[in-house]
Amino acid sequence: VNQILLLLLVLTVCAILYNKVHQVPLALKNETVDLESPEEMEEIPVVICAAAGRMGAAVAAISSIYSNTEASVLFYVVGLKTTIPHIRKWIENSKLKEIKFKIVEFNPMVLKGKIRQDASRPELLQPLNFVRFYLPLLIQKHEKVIYLDDDVIVQGDIQELYDTKLAPGHAAAFSDDCDLPSTHEMIRSVGMQNTYMGFLDYRKQAIRDLGISPSTCSFNPGVIVANMTEWKHQRITKQLEKWMQRNVEENLYSSTLGGGVATSPMLIVFHGKYSSINPMWHIRHLGWSPDARYSEQFLQEAKLLHWNGRYKPWDYPSVHTDLWENWFIPDPSGKFKLTRPDS
Repeated sequence: VNQILLLLLVLTVCAILYNKVHQVPLALKNETVDLESPEEMEEIPVVICAAAGRMGAAVAAISSIYSNTEASVLFYVVGLKTTIPHIRKWIENSKLKEIKFKIVEFNPMVLKGKIRQDASRPELLQPLNFVRFYLPLLIQKHEKVIYLDDDVIVQGDIQELYDTKLAPGHAAAFSDDCDLPSTHEMIRSVGMQNTYMGFLDYRKQAIRDLGISPSTCSFNPGVIVANMTEWKHQRITKQLEKWMQRNVEENLYSSTLGGGVATSPMLIVFHGKYSSINPMWHIRHLGWSPDARYSEQFLQEAKLLHWNGRYKPWDYPSVHTDLWENWFIPDPSGKFKLTRPDS
């Protein structure tokens, strides 16, 4: 009996050792597969508005981004109910049909009673100019979001812009208007404002009470890298709406000043509380004058070009239109046409 028990014990030990030895390669194989499996690319959400009469701008911006990156980009194309069918058809019936995109309808009723009517530049009062105020309401699932005005083209890899570091506690990053010496001559030549004095009415007590020096450098919110968690935590949208409401009541800023009605509340709310975008990722003022031009070499090195101002590259007169037209895709419906001297 003892010999039988000893034999069974030896057989049991041998079986255990056999299993352990033969399971090790399997475990190593599984681990190797896990280590070598490709990581899922992080999706880059980019918000662009498609306004009536300037949808070609949104199309060119999207085309330039998509053509210059290997990153996975998800475009949020924001429009009004009446314009959404047009932009959807344009995307789906052109080479942009390969992009990943979502059409988002913006309800202008959220602006009721918050915009002071100003006849000097009515285009600045269009509802889609204020989409950037409401990013968390439109974009739900992303922690970090890029917002771009439609009158831009991107010549660099959008991944670089997305990788912009935001300091702890900052809800957004912008480019300062004083940060690039190469643009200073352009600003002086066309009379462009680059300080808070150009955007806020310092004759008003509410503005003086902010304690912000009028010579403080401004920033341009046409390119934004935003942290949605901080934006919601700090109730940025509510703060912006408060200053919109105060402007209706007290006329604290207007479109007769440098930046119209969408920039001013952002300058107030984000004063001293934003991170910096590489200045080459926002070369602006290309639409401020039909005559003033940057050097071609400087523009070739730029990562992003912005035709902010009255003179847009799809209209005439305007400057550096060739750089913009490189990315323009004609409207399959024929509704949107470029304005050119010979047209």
